[in-house]
Amino acid sequence: MKFQFFHLMPWDTFPAESPEWPVGNKDFDPVIGTGLYETYINTMAFAEECEFDAVGCNEHHYSPFGLMTNANLIGAALTQRTKNIKLAMTGSLVPILNPIRVAEEYAMIDVMSGGRLMAGILRGIPHEYVAYNVSPDESRQRLEEATSLILKSWTEPEPFGWEGKFYKFRAISIWPKPYQKPYPTIIMSASNKESAKSAARNYATMGLALIPDLKSAKELIDIYMETAIQSGWQPTSENILVGLNTCISENSEEAKEELAKGTAYFGKVLMGGPRTAQKIVLQKSRYFSSEEENKVFMNRLKAVKQRTLEESIDAGVILCGNPDDVISQIKNVQNQLGCGWINMNMKIGNLPNESVYRSMKLFKKHIRPIFPKQNTIETHSEFAA
Repeated sequence: MKFQFFHLMPWDTFPAESPEWPVGNKDFDPVIGTGLYETYINTMAFAEECEFDAVGCNEHHYSPFGLMTNANLIGAALTQRTKNIKLAMTGSLVPILNPIRVAEEYAMIDVMSGGRLMAGILRGIPHEYVAYNVSPDESRQRLEEATSLILKSWTEPEPFGWEGKFYKFRAISIWPKPYQKPYPTIIMSASNKESAKSAARNYATMGLALIPDLKSAKELIDIYMETAIQSGWQPTSENILVGLNTCISENSEEAKEELAKGTAYFGKVLMGGPRTAQKIVLQKSRYFSSEEENKVFMNRLKAVKQRTLEESIDAGVILCGNPDDVISQIKNVQNQLGCGWINMNMKIGNLPNESVYRSMKLFKKHIRPIFPKQNTIETHSEFAA
């Protein structure tokens, strides 16, 4: 089992719930912001000392939900603060960006880090398209074309042109190329049937987040595995990454109390505006290709919002408690899903940074030894027999 330390970089002192999005920035204090960036980057770099296998960055816009509007800037900073840990850019929202710019920045991070990049090629959540004035109706087609373009830009040795539906370039020849050959491990979201199939067709590691229960997650994994086999390759457990909010304390009740407070702030304050915006975008666009897909997404958000902390722990979608509790919970997830990666988000809402460090240290002391680090050689599945 491998573990990724994930960070949303939230603004953790926002005064009140904002039901609107974009969220007005009158409460942004640049002095506090400077301190948060320093604290958060230090925390992410500390993940290497705590023996995580990867540290994850992401991208969000126009709200205190997260201060990482460009995950690659944080990734570049981490290349200079770490030596061995993988850098998982699980956040570049490719359909709203210039895919060649993404390819170039990813290649820079891979070379700067000596080949430690895990490259997220993600679609993003619905309201992010409003931020950059891109039609949500085009999101999936843009993602598919952009993925093909990025991979070709990494592997084509001579300049080439591109005449696609959404992207047109007279000549492309990126410098530098990625350090890893033929290119870094790709991560794609697989939160619904179509995205699970897309990840499999692109030989990508599947990423699952905000799962309502392990049963529905297993259904998506089965779809991913079946599609991969039909596409001519066989994924392993290391091609399945599951994201789970995590809080660890020597005292189980303390962990639950802290996580409950952080989750309440996250749900009521940080998610207020984005949740409203998502509903509006989904009502007025065809972000999802079918009404069924739309309903599944909305029901998932509703289930996650309404469930109590205890119910989420029992459902296996949150890791919380003392080290023994969390070890048991991890084994349950591993046994039911067959995943080889768990993505741990330990800074939930306004959870104190001291508590995040405590969880990280307890992970190193108690949990890492149960799931020892593996020095595996990563290969790209498209070259497997």
